[in-house]
Amino acid sequence: MAHLLGGENLSVAFATRTVLDGVSVGLEEGDRIGIVGRNGDGKSTLMRLLAGRQSPDSGRVTVRGGVQVSYLDQTDVLDGEDTVGFAIVGEAADHEWASNPKIREIMGALVGEVDWHANIHSLSGGQKRRVALAKLLIGDDDVIMLDEPTNHLDVEGVAWLAKHLKQRWRANEGAFVVVTHDRWFLDEVCTRTWEVHDGIIDPFDGGYAAYVLARAERDRSASVMESKRVQLVKKELAWLRRGAPARTAKPKFRIEAANELIADVPEPRDTVALSKMATARLGKDVIDLENVSLSYGEKELFNNITLRLAPGERLGLVGVNGAGKTTLLQLLNGEVPPSSGKVKRGSTVKTAVLTQEVKELDDVLNMRVIEVIEREKRSFEVGGKDMTAGQLVEQLGFTKDKQWTMVKDLSGGERRRLQLLRLLVGEPNVLMLDEPTNDLDTDTLAAVEDVLDGWPGTLVVVSHDRYLLERVTDHQMALLGDGKLRGLPGGVDQYLELRENAGLAPSSGSPSAAPAPSGPTEGEKRDARKVLNRLERQLGKNSAAEAKLHEKMAAHVGEYDVLADLQAKLAKLATEREGLELEWLDASAVLE
Repeated sequence: MAHLLGGENLSVAFATRTVLDGVSVGLEEGDRIGIVGRNGDGKSTLMRLLAGRQSPDSGRVTVRGGVQVSYLDQTDVLDGEDTVGFAIVGEAADHEWASNPKIREIMGALVGEVDWHANIHSLSGGQKRRVALAKLLIGDDDVIMLDEPTNHLDVEGVAWLAKHLKQRWRANEGAFVVVTHDRWFLDEVCTRTWEVHDGIIDPFDGGYAAYVLARAERDRSASVMESKRVQLVKKELAWLRRGAPARTAKPKFRIEAANELIADVPEPRDTVALSKMATARLGKDVIDLENVSLSYGEKELFNNITLRLAPGERLGLVGVNGAGKTTLLQLLNGEVPPSSGKVKRGSTVKTAVLTQEVKELDDVLNMRVIEVIEREKRSFEVGGKDMTAGQLVEQLGFTKDKQWTMVKDLSGGERRRLQLLRLLVGEPNVLMLDEPTNDLDTDTLAAVEDVLDGWPGTLVVVSHDRYLLERVTDHQMALLGDGKLRGLPGGVDQYLELRENAGLAPSSGSPSAAPAPSGPTEGEKRDARKVLNRLERQLGKNSAAEAKLHEKMAAHVGEYDVLADLQAKLAKLATEREGLELEWLDASAVLE
């Protein structure tokens, strides 16, 4: 694979804090890289450096001659006076770009509903983001760098973008780097993961699921398995192993390693126990919408819909933009009356809503984080365990130092966490979350999910983050923009199928329309099984040899010459294992 660009000994510091400390990375043709890490640890800084949008304090970035790099910034960089059409295609005539199927597909998927002649300044934040993304994707760049590209995209838009990136180049052509908190997206499009933390970069093979497993294995070998962060990693790993079928198509040797690692980890939620607790707190009646219709002027959002929430129910809502997801939460919360039909609320119901704004914190801007929580209550019960306010705040990522920060000085992600905490300590028994993943990094999302796992109430979540929906809710429903509310026994995948079958999902010019190739013969399958059996035996021997080397290293701590020799042998085994794993994946593809 040809080298495209790289950074050598990159260092960046802000005030007294070092964000990147002498890191070196390279990007090769065919690389599909996801960058993860806590907010503020340098993910976007690293991307800006590699894209040439920021200069390092020391070190250098080199780009191979002729390589074209494009970059999607988190901020709004479009000229507000330009029209949508000019911002995307410049002065090109319609017939020049409309004859290109790739450009037509991108336009239809991202800006099909946006007024082509509208000025950029008149668009919403989400529409501006889609225009900027369309402008970038219609180019023929060798490297694409995307900073939070899924922001403002619905579930369907995220799925389309993933499909586009997977089909944009051949396997060993082009490269992209993406920063996103959308874990489904990371798993779907990335083949390598860079974790940015403590001024360094740790590389991992695979997408998000593989990264979680590898990180847990790394931390175990470093003897830090009892730390709080690792316990969250183990719990998320347990979810990944027991979760959606799409995540179970992993090599057998990896499944066994994961199962051994999580053998003592319980299910993420004790559904029966939570249901009993929820019934005790709520009674049998929660909130019912019966034959409800709602219109705004000539626009009908809901037409005779019925929804009954049960004690302890965990419902996820997906739908097209403008279909009424947020309005449905407002109906359930009693903020909006229906045009017709009934809304019945149980006498013990106490609701709380996490909105997409953070204006709820305006009254506490001059208070410290811990003071905001302690004002509500000093001790809490979470998942059957008693916790102090400080412990609860720390569980959601506020270190002891950060707990004494003024609310007005918090970042967007930190305010989002505090907003959720403040709702939880009010002890509602019906919690509604409207796009809760905004501004949260993957570690914080895992911590939020951990808190929600032990929360014994009725939960309704509106989100375009399908990983979160599958993780914290037990079933999903859809608003398709036709006034109806549909159950989704097949989950988010069923929603996407409904949209596509209705002719609503963008498909023009998509390479996926090509006929599928014929499958392997029975003879080829038999040969593949033999190869798999052989490889699994070899991988077993490889793992046993690695375990013996680790034992020897533990017995020779401080003997640096011995350790260096053992480390070289360990590296050789790791290279051998990687080769065997690649062979395994090739053989297993025949049986899929």
